[in-house]
Formats: sequence, C-alpha cells, structure tokens
Amino acid sequence: MVSALCASLGASALASEPDWPTKPVKLVVGYAAGGATDVMARLVAVRMASELGQPVIVDNRAGANSNVGAELVARSPADGYTLYVFTIANTINASLYTKLGYDPVQDFAPIGLIAKIPNLLVVNSALPVHSVQQYIQFARDSKDGITFASSGSGSSIHLSGEMFKMKAGLKMLHVPYRGSAPAVSDLLGGQVQSMFDNSPSAMPHVKAGKLRALAITSKERSPLLPDVPTLAESGFPGFEVQSWFGLAAPAATPAPVIQRVNSALNAALNDPAVKQRLVELVATAAPGTPEDMRAFIGNQLKSWGEVVKAAGVKAD
Repeated sequence: MVSALCASLGASALASEPDWPTKPVKLVVGYAAGGATDVMARLVAVRMASELGQPVIVDNRAGANSNVGAELVARSPADGYTLYVFTIANTINASLYTKLGYDPVQDFAPIGLIAKIPNLLVVNSALPVHSVQQYIQFARDSKDGITFASSGSGSSIHLSGEMFKMKAGLKMLHVPYRGSAPAVSDLLGGQVQSMFDNSPSAMPHVKAGKLRALAITSKERSPLLPDVPTLAESGFPGFEVQSWFGLAAPAATPAPVIQRVNSALNAALNDPAVKQRLVELVATAAPGTPEDMRAFIGNQLKSWGEVVKAAGVKAD
C-alpha cells in the first residue's frame, strides 16, 4: 500500500515537473555534523548542486546508528527531493537490530557509491602508547583494560574494535556515542582512550598531533600516513575494514530522477577539487551505476551479517 502510494507520488511529481529539480534537494545524513558521513555528504553536495541547478541541502538526523535518518527518508515522498547518504551502517543494522523501521533493500533505490575509506586506530596523544603492540600491552597491564569509543553500537567503527578485541583477546570497554564527532571530542579530551575512527574525521587531529595513529585498517599503508602500519602487518593478517558511503532515494523514485542524480554524483566525483579532497581524507572515490551499488549492498549485507553473528552484538 505504502509502496504503491510512493510510486504514484513519484510518477506524479515527475509528470508535473519534467525539468526536475525545480526546488532544493534535501540530503539526509544519519549522523551528527562533523563525522565522516557528514564530511562526505557536504563534499559532494556542493558540486552536485551546480550540476542539478538547485541547492543540495545537508540535513543531519542523528540517532540509532543512522536508523532515524534512514526511516525518515524511507517514508518520504518518492519524488527525488529527499535523498539519503546510505552507508555501511545500514547493511550492518539489517542483522544488528531485531526490528527496523525500514528495509534496507526494499525501501530504497540505490543511486551510486560515493567513496570507500579505511578506519584508523587512534589514541589520545597523552596516552603512552606508540604502536599496536604497546596498545595491547597497555590494555593487558591495566586493571580495567582499555576504552574505545565509537559513533554508535553496531557501527563499522564499533565492529572494527570488536573484531580487534576478539583477535587480540583483550579486555576492551566499548563507549558508544551518537556520531563520530562527539566521540572524537571526548577522545581529544581524554574521557576515552582510543577509537577505530573513519579516516576523514581522524586525519585532521592526527596531522595536528592531538591524536596518534597506531594502525590503518586498509590492505596497504596510506601515502598520507606512510609511517602508520596496517593492522595486517601489525600481527593481524587479513584484518581489513573499509567503510563506505553512497546515495539512495525512496524505493519508488522514478528511474529518470535516479539517473539524473547518479549523473550529478559521478560528475562531482570526477571533479579535480573533489578528487583531491578525497585523497586528503584517505578515501577512494567509487563512481558507478545504481546497479553496481545494488549488487555491492547485497554482498555487504551477507558479509556483515556474519561478522555481527560472530561478535554476538545486538542493539535494540
């Protein structure tokens, strides 16, 4: 019933507005301003706006590991004027939560991927830890173990820590926040000791010397952080986590609108200034088609479902 209504609204909107878009487009981010998802959204929004001829306005709707924003968009009119920054979290949430207010497959029409980024294991610069092995020893020597922050229970940032905790056999206390920005703020203030943060939000603080990067979760070292080893070469072979970001619309959004937004997104990703900024954020642009993103989401749902089950993590 809801899908049929959305389809009707979408078709009607397109029929009455053949020159879509004729008004600003809202881009919903499921996290607070300042985090990696927000950074990615704002980076492409400006360039997309010039392609579409209308402002693309970022709307932060933080809560429940991005579920608040996702549900809002899933229930929005399928006319292309409300889009969503679909992330790795949405594929994790499918198995993490017993009940969701949306279906990550049925309620969304993929538009295209934005980029993929690794996480950085970072600690407060005051912590007397300068390597992964020292981090492990510090955690073992501490009566209470070591604390690690995340952008929310079940986020890729959280599960990176859980994976490390299991592989290293450490006592680690998870401290969840409503987004990466407030988590990093407390890490900088010393309220928590470490974090597997997305590279875009961690990098400025690492460069400023306020956070110390111990390892990166990509297959290879980053040219921007040549002295920071991968976790794989730090004693954990095969350890790799790549966070990712894409754009999606309500499921019944007309195909011509999806293609128009996809074209604008890919144009943004091919812009020299955007490409340079992505490099600075240790991110890899991932231009492609809606079909590419749909297939990618399917694979992510399967792989993260297995990780959540192995970690025994639940969030309701």
